Amino acid sequence: MGNSALKAHLETSQKTGVFQFTGKGLPEFPEELQRLTGNLRTVDLSNNKIEVLPAFIGNFLQLKSLTLNCNKLASLPDEIGKLKKLETLNLNGNQLQKLPASIGQLSGLRTLGLSGNRLREFPTGLGTLRHLDVLDLSKNRIQAVPAEVAALQAIEINLNQNQVSTLAPEVSRCPRLKVLRLQENCLELSSIPVSILTESQVSLLSLEGNLFEVKKARDLEGYDKYMERFTATKKKFA
Repeated sequence: MGNSALKAHLETSQKTGVFQFTGKGLPEFPEELQRLTGNLRTVDLSNNKIEVLPAFIGNFLQLKSLTLNCNKLASLPDEIGKLKKLETLNLNGNQLQKLPASIGQLSGLRTLGLSGNRLREFPTGLGTLRHLDVLDLSKNRIQAVPAEVAALQAIEINLNQNQVSTLAPEVSRCPRLKVLRLQENCLELSSIPVSILTESQVSLLSLEGNLFEVKKARDLEGYDKYMERFTATKKKFA
């Protein structure tokens, strides 16, 4: 890639463990990075034109943060599952239609950003991620939240700006779920499972921009129970 800027960045990365090369029009993931598999902890290649994430990504065993926002990725290699130390994976603004099953092997993952892709189905198989705190699936084409969601450990799930019209009652079984964002979807008032209000841990449920007036949600059975959690959380942060 005879790019002197890239060379300079590589030299710095060798010392710092951080490789940041954003908005440079890179057409591919730099092969030269393979020399740094032993010490790279952070890679940010956002705002480039990368179409393929190579299989050798699986060799970066020390990697804690991988950010590839705003590229042209349409798929991910299975080898990504080898990154056991990865805590943050940001893939917002790509062209992903599905995820490899190996994503479920990223045992250290805390944040998974998939906003602005082309996902039509809620990615199942993330229930094995015991430390996942935030799952951002906003701005996709997801139409249903399936029963498998019950296994998710996430504290926050963002589904704003999708096409969700079906919400499985099992959402209420998510053990750590506190924030559920469902703004600008296709939900009817009758599609909101009562169990989310009465039995879940959810203390912030965003429903603006669906097929009903938000204030009508106050008439739902169990809404007062939800409001108790909402108010208690608000006081905690006041």
